[in-house]
Amino acid sequence: MPRFNGFSPETFSFLSDLKENNRRSWFEANRDRYEAHWKAPALAFIEALGPGMAAMEPGMKAEAKLNGSLRRINRDVRFSADKSPYEPMVHLIFWPGEHPNRGAGFHFVLNADGVGYGAGRWSFDRPVLGRYRERLTNPADREALLAALGQAASVGCHLDEPHLKKLPKGFEPAPEWDYLLRYKGIVARTMEGRLMPDWIGTEKAIDEVLDRTRALMPLIGWLHAL
Repeated sequence: MPRFNGFSPETFSFLSDLKENNRRSWFEANRDRYEAHWKAPALAFIEALGPGMAAMEPGMKAEAKLNGSLRRINRDVRFSADKSPYEPMVHLIFWPGEHPNRGAGFHFVLNADGVGYGAGRWSFDRPVLGRYRERLTNPADREALLAALGQAASVGCHLDEPHLKKLPKGFEPAPEWDYLLRYKGIVARTMEGRLMPDWIGTEKAIDEVLDRTRALMPLIGWLHAL
């Protein structure tokens, strides 16, 4: 496995400074910091995670490149009121399908004040939403999803509030699980504020992230089957 020694304090310092100085002139003046403390360690981390991710079931892709597992730092501001040009974070994604943005995946994010992680699929298109709701009516499939969400909770990942206030038409109330029908995408993520674990600055980060990915694989696998 390729060696990774952890993210240095300089990575978090760069993210903090970028958050306070989110403009192109500052970024260009600090591009060497971006290359040394943002891009280089992120790519090294992805490469080191690669063998472990590939060994998951289903196998997870880890592409050590921009717009692969490493999301670009540039923001798309075309349709946003916030015109800040950069995302002051390191956003990594690992996935089992053909495309990182069109299915389930594991996300790991570094911000200036800590890390967060989670898994799921942000939004179901109409056919996938139909299959999702159909699977929920099958007791075995439903119990598998509930068990996967329980395992996600064991590593601090929870669902946001449901997207719909009421049940979709055609479904009868079932208080134990019908809240799941009110989601149009399933993402379980850390919710209790960002964590700054000691291991993020050490080589232990590889095993720690792989352990969290394993705990989230039942959820990823369930959603990937959609």
